[in-house]
Amino acid sequence: MINAQELLTLEDVTVEFTWEEWQLLGPFQKDLYRDVMLEIYSNLLSMGYQVSKPDALSKLERGEEPWTMEDERHSRICPGM
Repeated sequence: MINAQELLTLEDVTVEFTWEEWQLLGPFQKDLYRDVMLEIYSNLLSMGYQVSKPDALSKLERGEEPWTMEDERHSRICPGM
């Protein structure tokens, strides 16, 4: 029998926005996104999943914007990174 925990990653249960998409969100939407992302991360940890915290999530926890213009420029130069 396959262990279901081995098949699930944080990326499987979250949504990522591009920098452009993030700029279109209002303050309430950004707050909701932060709260949901942190709750999902916390739930996975409490269920025993070994999940590393993405940099964007750490920034959200500190009340920072998850992406900067520099992040966006880097993603355009190095897609998939």
